[in-house]
Amino acid sequence: MSQKQMKEAFVSNHNGTSVLEITEGLCLPALCILCRGLLIIVSQHLCCSSHTWRTRFFIDFAFLIVPLVTTLTIFASFVLLEYLIVIIFGAGLLYETYCRRTCYARMPVGKILEKFLKSSIESEYIPAISCFRVINSAFTAVAILAVDFPLFPRRFAKTELYGTGAMDFGVGGFIFGTAMVCPEVRRKYTKGSRLYLTKSLYSVWPLVFLGVGRLVIIKSIGYQEHLTEYGVHWNFFFTLIVVKLITSLLLIIFPLNKSWIVAISITVFYQLALDFTPLKRLILYGSDGSGTRVGLLNANREGISSTLGYVAIHMAGVQTGSYVLKKRSHIKDWIKVACCILLTAIGFFISLYIVQVNVEVASRRMANLAFCIWIVASCLILLSSLLLGDIILNFAKFLIKGATVPCSWKIIQSPAANRKYSESLVSEAETKEPTLCLITAMNRNQLIFFLLSNVTTGLVNLLVDTLHSSTLWALFVLNLYMFTNCLVIYVLHLQDKTVKFW
Repeated sequence: MSQKQMKEAFVSNHNGTSVLEITEGLCLPALCILCRGLLIIVSQHLCCSSHTWRTRFFIDFAFLIVPLVTTLTIFASFVLLEYLIVIIFGAGLLYETYCRRTCYARMPVGKILEKFLKSSIESEYIPAISCFRVINSAFTAVAILAVDFPLFPRRFAKTELYGTGAMDFGVGGFIFGTAMVCPEVRRKYTKGSRLYLTKSLYSVWPLVFLGVGRLVIIKSIGYQEHLTEYGVHWNFFFTLIVVKLITSLLLIIFPLNKSWIVAISITVFYQLALDFTPLKRLILYGSDGSGTRVGLLNANREGISSTLGYVAIHMAGVQTGSYVLKKRSHIKDWIKVACCILLTAIGFFISLYIVQVNVEVASRRMANLAFCIWIVASCLILLSSLLLGDIILNFAKFLIKGATVPCSWKIIQSPAANRKYSESLVSEAETKEPTLCLITAMNRNQLIFFLLSNVTTGLVNLLVDTLHSSTLWALFVLNLYMFTNCLVIYVLHLQDKTVKFW
């Protein structure tokens, strides 16, 4: 076998892992981001001088990227131990913050919580959504290179036919995260405007360029491909194009608050088509039943057919975004939102179990009903974890005068009995948006980060024999690769550069 064939075989024919294991690994970054915020608050209180950009970058990298790398590699079988360590560390930081509080110092904890629940926050910006998108981007960036090394558990690789692998979450999570902040949700386009569809069409041309460019480069250099992922010519960018165009048309026809009905209708009818028509046989085995790749449809059958499932995921993301981005200011309202999303996620996981037992197991290749339910459930539980984490972080900020944490809500009002305490919650330091933040940097240039990760993944594969790399060497390469990508994006952010193609 050639090197290319060996690498293709290395990432193929896998059956995935349990939904529980993926969910455990997916929610760990939310706890790490909370610990990162608590550490920044404690360090601000203990140190008079503010952090330099280098210090803040290393803190963000250590709490956001390193745990992802270890969870997907050497600590893959010890995720619960990681949870225990992070929870103990976070609880210690929160206790330290409470003991060193400068606001409500002589007030019992019950009264403090009561006042906190009555406080208001600046809700124009939802940090949890930014964190969600960044976690998904960082997870994808780590996984696309780590999968080529032996230390990456094969059960996390993309599944071949049925099952759930950690890497199967990537595209669905990206589409869901994009949908939550799409122009329709943010009311960027006026419904019924002539420019609405034109703007949507114009916005996909960079994706056309990237999709065609990737196809040409991959075929030209003979780079390894997982054929059953999308097909011979199809790729991630083409899926985004089709999803964008179809959902733009759907959102012209249907109101935003009915997106969930559209999502359910698409997945149900698509599953019925898979069960009662030859569609499933066509997707899995081609028109001749023997896996032919002759003809454009046969060559790209996985990529073309799975777009229906991703359209449904996008519409579910639109519904979630329109709910989360509603105007709210009180902490207690956001607690209700977080709990509502968490309960919805639990409901989806129960539905997933019922569907997988009675209908069909999740399949990435088809993006069937079970797959769509799994993606939406996973996205919702991650989002609710981030919302709850940000609420806890704001409680810590509530206790310390002048505490600021990048990419988190800002408390803007607290009807405290003592005016001095109330005024102390918003300091001059909070009137300026902090810029030293890797999360903000990655969210700002998400597409550039994704492209950079793909390019550097290709370079590493061309320069390094990943199949025969030792564990230590693989860890070094992965961390260096992520450090380089993150540093480039961070420097762009410090230079106030947003790279856009439209």
